[in-house]
Amino acid sequence: MTTPAGSGTGFGSVSWWGLSPAVDLQAESPPVDPDSQADTEHGTPELNVLLLGSVDGRHLLRTLARAALWPRRRFRFYVLENNMEAVARHMLIFCLALEDPEKMGLQERSETFLEVWGNSLLRPPVAAFVRAQAGRLARLVPEPDRLAEQLPWLSLGALKFRERDALEAVFRFWAGGEKGPEAFPMSRLWDSRLRHYLGSRYDARRGVSDWDLHMKLHDRGARVIHTSEFRRWRDTGVAFELRDASAYHVPNRTLASGRLLSHRGERVAARGYWGDIVTGPFVAFGIEADDETLLRTSNGQPIKTAGEITQHNVTELFREMAAWGRPRAAQGDPAQVQGDADGSPEPAAPVPESFAVHFLSLGSALTLHHKSCYKGRFQLLYMACGMVHLLSPELGACVAPGGRLIVELAQFLVDLRQEQLQGFSSRVGELAQAAGFAPQPGARRSQTFARFYKAGDSAPSHKDPAVGSGTPPPEVLAPPLEATNPPPEDLTQPLEGETPPSEPLKRPSESQASLLEALVPPTGSQTPKPESLTVPPETNSPIPNF
Repeated sequence: MTTPAGSGTGFGSVSWWGLSPAVDLQAESPPVDPDSQADTEHGTPELNVLLLGSVDGRHLLRTLARAALWPRRRFRFYVLENNMEAVARHMLIFCLALEDPEKMGLQERSETFLEVWGNSLLRPPVAAFVRAQAGRLARLVPEPDRLAEQLPWLSLGALKFRERDALEAVFRFWAGGEKGPEAFPMSRLWDSRLRHYLGSRYDARRGVSDWDLHMKLHDRGARVIHTSEFRRWRDTGVAFELRDASAYHVPNRTLASGRLLSHRGERVAARGYWGDIVTGPFVAFGIEADDETLLRTSNGQPIKTAGEITQHNVTELFREMAAWGRPRAAQGDPAQVQGDADGSPEPAAPVPESFAVHFLSLGSALTLHHKSCYKGRFQLLYMACGMVHLLSPELGACVAPGGRLIVELAQFLVDLRQEQLQGFSSRVGELAQAAGFAPQPGARRSQTFARFYKAGDSAPSHKDPAVGSGTPPPEVLAPPLEATNPPPEDLTQPLEGETPPSEPLKRPSESQASLLEALVPPTGSQTPKPESLTVPPETNSPIPNF
């Protein structure tokens, strides 16, 4: 019996949520330089952050929510993803976070966020909200003037025209409720992914789930994830059950993505669920909390589940964002809104002029340094673990002297063994040093993030204490070969008519999880084929594990 351990295939080829807790990017950035204030508009210093593969906006939301604790700065977030579906999710999440409080209360907003972000199935009211917002965004994307007027915090100017067309197509698919659930049969797609991943262990999936949770996630610092919620997510894809289980039956179209595959010598565009089926969305907001009472234990067991902690953290995050624009004296009472001298109310949400989110072209990571406006511009560079292969001296040139680099490690990637995690951490240190970064002095030891700073013209040779030992083979960060075989028929849905394939379909080797699949190749006789590349079975029986 073979096992997928060490292959990384369970994470899929598209990332929908991060593998690390949300961080305050302002706390990770260098201190404000007082001399720089004179060079910025209105005398307010700017924080320019470049994020590669942040996927779910958690770091941006956390940074905005915590802004009141720091001296005032203007935020400029430059976000680079590897597929347009992730860009669309970013936009939807921010529209939800900045929704008018009179239209959507705090609890409803938090619950809607959790379902859209982490559930494979939605309640009908939440699905209706997604359709309405998607229809609105589909109309705004082709009209830059209206987009700038209604969403002043959003900038799509760096996207190519074909990428904007693909983005509009994604929103139109989300808004196409008239096609019914068969346009994206999420439950069937999820079960098919699970069957192929587990193979002959499918009938023992409950035991596999318990093993991965207790022997891997718990040991790596996620002890608050409860057995029942993890089993439910593994079986159905529903991570946050905030209502009766029967209420969740509408497929979450925001988790759909396309891939361009080869079938009998022809290129075929297919839509399916290619995301994570092993770790879950609990890590981002559910394993850490500012309120330490949420992490207490009784008889050695956590008193709160990861789902409860996630709901609390997200609710507080939206509460803090709503209070950001008000005077500090009013922030203690969420219901209190003070006005200025003429009686007009203070803004109850982040001021649009105070931050902006710029989405960069999908393949621009290696060419940013060619533009003078990006050279030495960023005080902070954030890289997800699936984008580490893009870390290069050219990208390092975009970080200002003394700037910081924070890299997400693969600590919570269940498929990888401990020696593979150490090899990955070591490789991160080597790439960072080659890119002109040195280990950040005084940085606390962490298994989740590796922290560096821009060392100037020469980088010190010593290693980051948070970076493990071991040197993986040179092919560790090489992208996999392009798909050559068709996917299982029940794992995909053909792309239809007015929904053109997005740019990532032409470049499957650059997908975030494709790197993770190639990160540490299986050894010996364990050479499982990627799940999307197996030959479809002749019958409807479970797919065998090759």
